[in-house]
Amino acid sequence: MKTYNSAFAFNGKNPTVVTIGTFDGVHLGHKSILKRLVQTAKEDNLESVVLTFFPHPRWVLQQSSELKLINTIEERKKLIEQSGLNHLVIHPFTKEFSRLTAEEYVEDILVKNLNVKKFIIGYDHRFGRNRNADITNLRKFGEKFNFDIEEISAKEINDVAISSTKIRKALNNGDVEIANEYLGYHFMISGTVIPGKAIGRTLGFPTANLQVSETYKMIPGNGIYIVQSQIDSKKVYGVTSIGTNPTVGGTEKTIETHFLDFEADLYGKSLTLEFLKFIRPEKTFDTLERLRQEIENDVIAAKRYLKDRGTISF
Repeated sequence: MKTYNSAFAFNGKNPTVVTIGTFDGVHLGHKSILKRLVQTAKEDNLESVVLTFFPHPRWVLQQSSELKLINTIEERKKLIEQSGLNHLVIHPFTKEFSRLTAEEYVEDILVKNLNVKKFIIGYDHRFGRNRNADITNLRKFGEKFNFDIEEISAKEINDVAISSTKIRKALNNGDVEIANEYLGYHFMISGTVIPGKAIGRTLGFPTANLQVSETYKMIPGNGIYIVQSQIDSKKVYGVTSIGTNPTVGGTEKTIETHFLDFEADLYGKSLTLEFLKFIRPEKTFDTLERLRQEIENDVIAAKRYLKDRGTISF
């Protein structure tokens, strides 16, 4: 898969089949659309193209928007690539771009640069300045510029929308298992291990404190989770705490992971945590000893879960 940072960088010579969307999450609903796109490309001897945008349009047009995304842009690239797509175009969304008329958008972006011959799009897709054009307008442009339209049904579009909504709600509630079910893979967070307050170490449970650089990335709700990670090509499991550490008077949100039966100097390393299961909500304890006992219970619960799944024996 080739990736382009602008539609103007594509300048395709071969005819294409194109779909457009944010594809945040690249979940099962998105994957069905991507599968159709790739299959259509093979059947019609076209090259498959996904046109997506970054930054997210709501951040540009509604600057007060606090929208968090299921995927970082790098995660989105890797997940879309798994579909077998030929080309991914990530076009910068700006206020200037949003002011293009519908016809300018179709002619300049889709026709002249992406060389579209077939367009797979939802019945509710709206585009152009103030989003005032719809699929009826698109069909007229198709006749004018010689490309075909394949409409994705209302049910399929609703399934995609519902999935995205449910994933975000599940993650906010800490229910990573439901999120994973809709995603078709484990929800993940990537970042760099940085020094923390070393409270876990004093309690006998050293932790890796993960700093996520992409502030727009969704973080699951506060609580304790079972996770897995790849460290130096080895799969390891751990217990991750997301929250403010209220027992020791913390105020800033942290992501701290105690890896099970594993020790290494991880400072400065890049890690990806894949979330498997929610154990419990964040709690405040009267003493550090009560906190230590609860962490010990969390570790026992994680090992029991992993053993029951046949994942690993401790």
